[in-house]
Amino acid sequence: MRALWLTLGCLALGLGILGIALPIMPTVPFLLVAAWAFARSSPRLRRRILEHPTYGPPVRAWQERGAVGRLAKIWAVLAMSSGIALALWLGVPHWVVAIQACICVAVSVYLVTRPSI
Repeated sequence: MRALWLTLGCLALGLGILGIALPIMPTVPFLLVAAWAFARSSPRLRRRILEHPTYGPPVRAWQERGAVGRLAKIWAVLAMSSGIALALWLGVPHWVVAIQACICVAVSVYLVTRPSI
């Protein structure tokens, strides 16, 4: 089981690192998954994520208080809104956009109601 958690942590960490270079891909959510998986497989790797000077504070804030930075909330809601607008502009069937919008609204409400850093 430890190997499975380690593999998942490494995959999430890799996607998080990729997110540093790709502007449309988030970094911190993948680091949250990596820290969670490493907690079950490699405390040393988890500690390295938590102690990282740039990405450690938001990961710790989420783990300790469920808190998300105000700017991260704004960007997330804007990105979800842009995704819905893009789907409408591309002519995606309205029922698909409606499902997408419902999911994005639910995620946005959850995110905005979290404490801010």
